[in-house]
Amino acid sequence: MNFPNYDCDYEKQKHVHELTGSTATIIECRECHNHRFCTVSGEAMKMGNSHVHEVKFHTDFADGHFHEFCGKTEAAVEVGNGKHVHFLKDCTEVEDGHKHKFQVATLIDSPIDFKCME
Repeated sequence: MNFPNYDCDYEKQKHVHELTGSTATIIECRECHNHRFCTVSGEAMKMGNSHVHEVKFHTDFADGHFHEFCGKTEAAVEVGNGKHVHFLKDCTEVEDGHKHKFQVATLIDSPIDFKCME
């Protein structure tokens, strides 16, 4: 996988999201199994009145193989206090004769950036 080489100028940085999840279980191959994944999205990319993020990951190694994924989240979903998440529902690439479905919501952007409520 080729990730963009992001400039370290923080004034140009937008924001990213952490995400972690598990794929659906496959029962049609040698052994019933699923995979886990954890990654950080790419920076925000404007889309209509909102934005999306590119997501790339390798799953863990299970049943003698791993899977890759490259795609984009859906638009931002506001969750309160100026924070938002993104939803992603898709399938991994085919490996070992099968692919896995998954669905995941990102963690909120800037989780420790908040104003204390008095």
